[in-house]
Amino acid sequence: MEIRQLRYFLAICEELHFTRAAVKLNITQPTLSHQIKALEDQVGTLLFDRIGRKIELTEAGEIVREQAQKIFNNIECTFEKIDELDKIKRGNIKVGAMPGELMQLASIIISQFHQKFPQIKIQIIGLDDIIERVTQNKIDLALTILPIEDDRFERIHLYYEEFYLVVPNNHVLSHAIEIDFETISRFPMVLFPKNHNCRTLVDDAANSLGLQIQPIIETTTVDSILTLVKEGAGVTILSKTLINMRKEEGLKMIKIKKPALCRSVGIVYSKDKYIGKAAKEFIHILEESILNLSLN
Repeated sequence: MEIRQLRYFLAICEELHFTRAAVKLNITQPTLSHQIKALEDQVGTLLFDRIGRKIELTEAGEIVREQAQKIFNNIECTFEKIDELDKIKRGNIKVGAMPGELMQLASIIISQFHQKFPQIKIQIIGLDDIIERVTQNKIDLALTILPIEDDRFERIHLYYEEFYLVVPNNHVLSHAIEIDFETISRFPMVLFPKNHNCRTLVDDAANSLGLQIQPIIETTTVDSILTLVKEGAGVTILSKTLINMRKEEGLKMIKIKKPALCRSVGIVYSKDKYIGKAAKEFIHILEESILNLSLN
């Protein structure tokens, strides 16, 4: 059974006349008759009673007409929904982000995206095994640390993220413009726990100098770290992303050298994954926000 045959059939249902239906369809009457005969052969029964020059639907014809109309209604609905997707009026996006500052950044983008496209359902998921979830097609986009050396993925570099020493305004180091990592290691520190990505970067830098960092306080939240630093419990090292997003008063950022702490942040998605307009718009808003936050 072909869509074309059903379209021809419905034209006859409207006209109840083969010749007028053929004219309406812009085909010859023999062609129309042949297609309807083929359709009747497939369903195994007559669809029209031919009474002289008049025709009427049989009971089977009524059933086919009803179902054919549903088919064309569903087709029309399908194209309308696809058109809505194209115009970003419906759809779903699942975004994964590594816990910490990238999760914070993704949350800001989602708020902006929702204001612009409130009909789109969007989920943000904090994950450590984020690349594995992309591979399993459980998320559409991953906001993560680059490089990802895997040919299965497309990668979009977003920005290079620098890490700074953060001290209270009244700290002995507050007038420094830059500071080396060995000097930092002499001061009490408030840091994320060892399983945090930011902490891993700090520990790797320390190890490269033969140092071992022993923070006086470990905590999992940015707010608690900044509060403790402002209260004088110690100094900390945070990404420029987090510092710019918080815009905390009473704190000073100092550039770190020897070694500088820096990493590349980007979007990763599967090469086999179709990235629709909604997801592309999310990436666009993310790129604009990075410029506004002066991260790039």
